[in-house]
Amino acid sequence: MSRPNTRSLSLKAALLGALLGTAALLPGVAQADEQYFPLQSYRVGPYAAGGTGFFGGFIDYLTLVNNRDGGVNGVKLTWDECETQYEVERGVECYKRQKNRPGVAAWNPLSVGIAYAMIDDVGRDRVPLITVNHGRTDSTDGRVFKYVFPLLLNPYSESSGIVNYIGTREGGLEKLKGKKIVVLYHGSPYGKETIPIYQLLAEKYGFSVEQVEVPHPGNEQQSQWLSIRRTKPDYVVLRGWGVMNPVALKTAQKVGFPADRIIGNVWSNSEEDVIPAGDAARGYTAITTQASGVDYPVLQEIAKTVYGAGKGNLDDKKRIGSVYHNLGIVNGILNVEAVRIAQDKFGKRPLTGDEVRWGFEHLRLDPARVEALGAKGLFHSINVSVANHEGEGRVTFQQWDGARWKVVSDWIAPDWALLRPIIEKSSLAYAAEHGIQVRDPAAEDASN
Repeated sequence: MSRPNTRSLSLKAALLGALLGTAALLPGVAQADEQYFPLQSYRVGPYAAGGTGFFGGFIDYLTLVNNRDGGVNGVKLTWDECETQYEVERGVECYKRQKNRPGVAAWNPLSVGIAYAMIDDVGRDRVPLITVNHGRTDSTDGRVFKYVFPLLLNPYSESSGIVNYIGTREGGLEKLKGKKIVVLYHGSPYGKETIPIYQLLAEKYGFSVEQVEVPHPGNEQQSQWLSIRRTKPDYVVLRGWGVMNPVALKTAQKVGFPADRIIGNVWSNSEEDVIPAGDAARGYTAITTQASGVDYPVLQEIAKTVYGAGKGNLDDKKRIGSVYHNLGIVNGILNVEAVRIAQDKFGKRPLTGDEVRWGFEHLRLDPARVEALGAKGLFHSINVSVANHEGEGRVTFQQWDGARWKVVSDWIAPDWALLRPIIEKSSLAYAAEHGIQVRDPAAEDASN
């Protein structure tokens, strides 16, 4: 056997060390003690306000956990961003590029179109897809959609919550009989998702519904609002996104429709939706899963320790505590707590995507735990299970007074007795079409 060339080995070792050292400095390259969050963000384009706020809040919370706690049980949280401009093709490109990094915890694209395009792939890759406040309604059924989590609410539970709220304003759901409701929706898969449920709710409660499409991006709505003026509805549900929302409020004012009779959905509820509308937005009400403002310990800690150290993600500090920023923070809490819960079972180490998926399926944060996280009043609670990948679907409503949002309702639950059979019918049809074996929640729980 020939003697190894010691000089050659030393040179190889030096080169390997240099390469490893360089990799350690590269942003987004996960190391052995890191958990990686790929972010398919959008900071440019017509929906940049939502993207910068949401992903800014998400990153701010991950930064807080790293700086304050050293990560989750010693595991640092890492991330990088891939710009999608809210376009499906770009989102898929980002997915293909980012999924090869080690230690992927979960995907959070904040886009219905991108999420739909990823559903089959995440199942094969065994990494959870989080569609907070959006996504496929039937993915609430985790028996079929094992790796998809529409946390906090889905489009159907949102619609049910809105109708329940209108019922409280009218003095009871029975008072909806004979009322007229127009749903003004964004001309996209997201906007069209709720067409069937509003028809069903109208049949159940006896109100008439007219559903009016606004083509993307929604800069021109004169004809739609003139039609609404002729219809003379009791309420308009604004199912908008981006620039469509302030244009809707300003056009409604022009045709004489009162803002306090417009109820916005969860993607029509931000400061960026009302401030550009000026006085036309005063009195406008919208649904939300989390409150706005900074009067919560977690927000105050982020403002003090993250932004105080010059590490905040938002360029404009006035946006701290805004609706999208707070949603990003809540989403950060949900992702981090899923990792923490999974670590309790699998070990305090970087986890596989499938292990993080288990953490999401056991994500149960009651009001006491929410308070311990510094988020009391910021959001209510969440109780995810194998059968229910959404949680409890509790929402509240806020009204714009011209300067800030004010909560004007209690936490409202959707009509699960109505919704669950619809969700299961759709999910079971999807399972049959795609050859998916439906999981047994009791058996899953017994095996855990």
